Amino acid sequence: MKKLKIGDLEKIREKVRRTANIRQGKSRAKITVHMGTCGIAAGARDILSALLKEIEKKKFDDIIVTTSGCAGLCSREPMATVEIKDKPPVKYVDLTPQKISKILKEHILKGNIVNEYALAIGSERTH
Repeated sequence: MKKLKIGDLEKIREKVRRTANIRQGKSRAKITVHMGTCGIAAGARDILSALLKEIEKKKFDDIIVTTSGCAGLCSREPMATVEIKDKPPVKYVDLTPQKISKILKEHILKGNIVNEYALAIGSERTH
């Protein structure tokens, strides 16, 4: 599997910036893969690669994928946060490529939170 480079992440970031905001209703969902050094060391690149590959394979053009730094729970990395319009965000932990694929199919496509991988539902910030 090809390793992501900083340039690859910059391209992803620019694509996300050009994409409409989820709260404006132009996208089905936003998935943030947490890519702090702890996340990368735990396998976040594999999660991001698997997610992008699945989205490209299925030709989903209404799902925003972005990255962030450390989410503050290094022991639970790799992590991702799923946001769907008018629903509380869900933070998923201890991810594998297989788990992120299930989250994509169950949570994003069907609207069912995958409770066995979810750490928290909701956010401490105001949208």
